[in-house]
Amino acid sequence: MASAVVEAPPATRGLGAHGSANSTPVLEVTDLKKHFPVKKGVLRRTVGHVYAVDGVSFSIGEGETLGMVGESGCGKSTVARTVLRLVEPTAGAIRIDGHDITRLGKGDLRPYRRQMQMIFQDPFSSLNPRMSAGDIVGEPLQVHAIASGKDKQAATAELFDQVGLRRSQMASFPHEFSGGQRQRISIARALALNPKLIVADEPVSALDVSIQAQVINLMMDLQREKRLSYLFIAHDLAVVEHISHRIAVMYLGKIVEYADKQTLFTKPLHPYTQALLSAVPVPNPKLRREKRLLQGDVPSPINPPPGCTFHTRCPFAEPRCKIDIPVLRELGPGHGVSCHLVN
Repeated sequence: MASAVVEAPPATRGLGAHGSANSTPVLEVTDLKKHFPVKKGVLRRTVGHVYAVDGVSFSIGEGETLGMVGESGCGKSTVARTVLRLVEPTAGAIRIDGHDITRLGKGDLRPYRRQMQMIFQDPFSSLNPRMSAGDIVGEPLQVHAIASGKDKQAATAELFDQVGLRRSQMASFPHEFSGGQRQRISIARALALNPKLIVADEPVSALDVSIQAQVINLMMDLQREKRLSYLFIAHDLAVVEHISHRIAVMYLGKIVEYADKQTLFTKPLHPYTQALLSAVPVPNPKLRREKRLLQGDVPSPINPPPGCTFHTRCPFAEPRCKIDIPVLRELGPGHGVSCHLVN
């Protein structure tokens, strides 16, 4: 049986927004793993592990957006929370501007908290209902001792202007806003510390389609203005295509394909990527797209299949797919695939 080797492809090391190999990435993740223990019995003994993230490597350059897609349960949100150290990694390395933050304590990690912020999926549950919108946005400034009093109020008002909210709304509470306005509050809060990296975990999935476009366009405008870097997680491939520069496709805790968005949408190589793209609706009724329906459900991350984890649902699987673990390898400039059948 081949050994379980997961290599970080050359294209994921140090590539910036425009493919510059000399610039230091804002975020660099190497062989990241997060295994949650499964405990049973009165003594709470560990009887197994959930392999939520199992060897993920990528980097994001300044002003670049990396889109991360995949089915529910494939580990996208766990990657997001682990990168920000909201969840402690089991193994691997996380670097911000070249500095390894993987094992830093709370005190040493605090300066790096200002460089990376998160926008959560639910714009209502992520906001404190007992705080006014102005206090929510201004709280990071006070926590990090950047501004207080009138200075905090002025900075908060400026943040409201940047995200398209009225200053008069600073005294209102979250329940008085619409879903799109709540997400704008979340974006303003994320911008308060002037971060370099923003991790957006499905930030528009809970919004109406028309509001989704407004929020996405706002994020893109802010990126151009502030040279922000985004790790953008979503189910909607149309949204990911619109905002991303590069896209990584995840399946059962691993990246199975990555490429720039034009390459991925025009020449997908992995069978799983092809199946995802075939499910995207075409806005032209005269065009027909071949549907590639996947059979069965995503296997349990507690007991993933041997060999290629996708072989249980792959229509092209061969005997070796059930034994040998495919290595994520680069088959073209910036295009990597983890599949035995692609060469």
